[in-house]
Amino acid sequence: MPAPVVLEVAVNGSTPPSVNPHVPRTPLEVSRDLLACMDLGATIGHHHTDDTMFTETGVHAVEPYVLAWTPVLAAHPDVLLYPTMAAGARGIAVEDRWGHVEELARRRLGGMTLVDPGSVDLGLMSDGTCPPAAAAGPYQNSTADTEHMCARTTALGAAPSISVFEPGFLRTALTLQRHGRLPAGAIVKLYFGGQLEFGLPPTPTALEAYLELLEPSGLPWSVAVLGGDVVACGLAEHAVRRGGHLRVGLEDFAGPGTPTNAELVRGAVELLADLGTRPTTIAETRAVLGLALHARPPRD
Repeated sequence: MPAPVVLEVAVNGSTPPSVNPHVPRTPLEVSRDLLACMDLGATIGHHHTDDTMFTETGVHAVEPYVLAWTPVLAAHPDVLLYPTMAAGARGIAVEDRWGHVEELARRRLGGMTLVDPGSVDLGLMSDGTCPPAAAAGPYQNSTADTEHMCARTTALGAAPSISVFEPGFLRTALTLQRHGRLPAGAIVKLYFGGQLEFGLPPTPTALEAYLELLEPSGLPWSVAVLGGDVVACGLAEHAVRRGGHLRVGLEDFAGPGTPTNAELVRGAVELLADLGTRPTTIAETRAVLGLALHARPPRD
């Protein structure tokens, strides 16, 4: 029987209401969706604010995250939340484009940072087009940028969400782990390309390639399909059977209809039930990551 599974919900990303009218964009809408999804079993939440990823300066405001997270943390103090950071931010210092992540961690809000250990082209779709929201150039993070994100995450006592868009991202993270420079509490997010043409496709063979790299590390990991449906394509079931965790949500979803975030979480929960398991509780999620309970009160 599979072990309980950590469920993450990524509630909006760059998905506009013109694609799905249920996508939350304001802090109040984000709060409502996160709370609804946590009632169903999600224990990690991720979202973008409406300054979103593509800014000229790479600087993101802290306040919209604080507004969105405060009601969520009031209800669930130990839940894990993390923001986005600027994409297409070539030439912008990591201290600027990651500054809001650091400030949220300094205030002990959310308990999780974002660490993206590599560079990737994002935007080309499977139909050969590039949507208007795509970055004009590669999403770029140097090794020095990655080291900065890891060092500051460790110093602030937060847990890192490690994004893996390409196999090289994972090899970088694993090298840092072997040398003691990966922060404690890490979870590796394996992102597969659906309608977005990047990285590996959402197939069992592709997942097994990642797991061959991951196996000696002991790091917990999850799967998501960016521009697809991680449940409908079968990757979620394969991942759960292999001991992994799941991310769903309207940031990633591309499929028939216009579901809500809650409906996507409910679909994942139903899959888990069919497989003889369930979502982890907040306490169990923190235990999977090796994190203590009883989050300290947020600082102003």
